[in-house]
Formats: sequence, C-alpha cells, structure tokens
Amino acid sequence: MTLEERQERGRQVLQDMLGPGQAEQTRAIWRGICPDFENYVVEFLAGEIWSRPQLDRRVKSLTTIAALAALGRPLALELNIRFAVNNGATRQDIVETLLQIAPYAGFPACWEGLTLARKVFQEADGRASGR
Repeated sequence: MTLEERQERGRQVLQDMLGPGQAEQTRAIWRGICPDFENYVVEFLAGEIWSRPQLDRRVKSLTTIAALAALGRPLALELNIRFAVNNGATRQDIVETLLQIAPYAGFPACWEGLTLARKVFQEADGRASGR
C-alpha cells in the first residue's frame, strides 16, 4: 500500500470515528502544533493500526481507553472516549472498562476516566437535545 493510500485510509477512519467536521478540526489542531505529528497520526495510527481487521473498532476503543486511563493521558483519553461512542461502544461499556482498571491502575485513574466519560456523555446529551 502506498503512503497516499494509507493517508487516505487514515483520514477516512478519523472521519468515521469523529464525524467529518470534528475530524478536520482535530487534525487542524495537530497540524497547527506540529504538521509531522498530524501526518504520523493519520498515516500510521489511523491508516495502519486502527485499520487492521483483526479487532473491531469497538474492542480497539475499549482497550485504548483502558490503556490511556491507566497511563494518565487525559487529552487522548477524552478523544478516544468520543471515538468509542462512534465505534459502537455503549456508555456502560466505557464505564465498565474504566471500572476494570481501578485495581490495576489505581482508583484515581478510574475516577479521572469516569469524570472525562461523564463530560463526553453530557456534551453528547446537550447536542442531542439541541442545547
């Protein structure tokens, strides 16, 4: 697969997981900080890793949420909670994933993850109700 094909596949994956507008806004933020970072995320992370067929996107989202919460990476965690919702994970799936890490990564990691999940859920509820 060519670089251009991986980049196109990566752009499509990000659009699928965030919606076209949010995906472009997120990519623009990355580009504004460091264009190389945006290229790496689109081409490798989305175009290669997230595009692998062995696990479905719901499972990938939940495992990524667990890892990011355990590592204490709130920016990436919030983004990946948004991905998870669009990848078919239910709110309960997300909450259970975060609860599962509490004894392994610590209750503070679980709490911070649950707090970010609540924020994402409340924003989604606000959009759904037109607020």
